[in-house]
Amino acid sequence: MEPWPIVAWFLMLTFIGDRLKTVRSRDFTKKDIIFLHPSTTPYPGGFKCFTCEEAADNYECNRWAPDVYCPRESKYCYTHHKLDWIGNTVSVTKRCVSLVECLSAGCTDLDNEGIRVCVSCCEGNICNMPVPWNETDAIFATTSPLNVGVRAALDQTLLLSFILLLLFPQP
Repeated sequence: MEPWPIVAWFLMLTFIGDRLKTVRSRDFTKKDIIFLHPSTTPYPGGFKCFTCEEAADNYECNRWAPDVYCPRESKYCYTHHKLDWIGNTVSVTKRCVSLVECLSAGCTDLDNEGIRVCVSCCEGNICNMPVPWNETDAIFATTSPLNVGVRAALDQTLLLSFILLLLFPQP
């Protein structure tokens, strides 16, 4: 056998041996996890909501919603669904909001033409996929308890609403 193939085999096996040394495993560290899976949220607890303004319907809103994180001051996903008197969608608006805007969750009749607005809020990543159609859907769904000050304000508002309904019953 000629010496040339033997030299080629020797060089190839040396190269493979050196390569195996560099690929050898080592302990995995926290730094490796951060390097391989960098935080995809802009801040701890970051979340996304479907967002649109006056979309023709829920499908169009969710389909074309930009894939962006909510601002830090937002805590909830908000959905504003406007319906005509038959129950067809007039428009859908979705966005990231703070607690104050979620206190108006529910359904209301806007005018004599039969336009109805149902508002819902939820807490969680892209939790506002469906739209509220009635009082059953138009709720404020939160996974964390509201603080005592907000709860007290809600209790006072509910008490005042109850008193007003007793004093001025609707026909």
